[in-house]
Amino acid sequence: MTTTVADIQEDNEQAEVLQGLTADQKNVSPKYFYDAKGSALFDAICKLPEYYPTRTEVGIMQAYVDEMVECVGPEAAVIEYGSGASTKTRLLLDHLDDPVAYMPVDISCEYLHNVAAQLAADYVDIEVLPVCADFTKPLSLPAPRREPVRNVVYFPGSTIGNFSNSDAIRLLRQMRGDAQSDGGLLIGVDLVKSREVLELAYNDPAGVTAEFNLNLLRNLNREFGSDFDTDKFRHEAIYDDEHQRIEMRLISLQRQTVRLNGCNIEFEPGEYIVTEHSHKYSYESFAELAADGGFTVSDTWTDPDELFSVQYLEAA
Repeated sequence: MTTTVADIQEDNEQAEVLQGLTADQKNVSPKYFYDAKGSALFDAICKLPEYYPTRTEVGIMQAYVDEMVECVGPEAAVIEYGSGASTKTRLLLDHLDDPVAYMPVDISCEYLHNVAAQLAADYVDIEVLPVCADFTKPLSLPAPRREPVRNVVYFPGSTIGNFSNSDAIRLLRQMRGDAQSDGGLLIGVDLVKSREVLELAYNDPAGVTAEFNLNLLRNLNREFGSDFDTDKFRHEAIYDDEHQRIEMRLISLQRQTVRLNGCNIEFEPGEYIVTEHSHKYSYESFAELAADGGFTVSDTWTDPDELFSVQYLEAA
């Protein structure tokens, strides 16, 4: 007998994946990019010449880090959602005034603990408290040995753009709770720009982004026992003008059936799975989103070409 989604509701993550893959428009959450290999591939993407967000954001932080740390203030606890390699975080930690603690939050546990151990060795005066968790769900944060003056959530890399408007508001409200009443949020926000720049950034000629996207299927195979064949899918990223977002897809190259815990998932040739949306914002549209999430925009820094911005939000 064929298993249905309802039969396995006790496994919430598996049910979530199956619901996405059996929806009218097949989709999988981008959080499944990030096993150890996916995290390493994303680090490689960030170094590509076509991928402007990372180098542009780093340039902004290097130019304005003194102003950013003034917003954060002394004796802060920094909570980073989706910390990855924590590369940009080092710029903050190098300049902050007596930070109490750094709490990197990431879903890839092995990768997280390796990075956290290196940070703890390099910043012996800062308590490094890694949290292995899915940051899209409420977090249980550890208590630092020293009481911070304020909590500041750090969310670089334009990851906020991966969420729908309603999910982004929900996430911002969660961050608002972690920041508490006198805290803040330092966040990377990708800006609206030309289709040519955007599509090249997500379809690099070296194929690193394609490998990153296809690795999601391998991750599903390992985590949930599915039998995706990555040779039967190809990567594509297109810019959707109407919704002002990049849409990443895995396109089926043929008619095929994939099995996941007894469920049959049928694909026609050309049918695709949406694996990520990356929304781009104007200053006005992001300010509205921030307000809905419980924050007000206090400061904004950008590059000369206005490709990207880093913004400091205060808890409203």
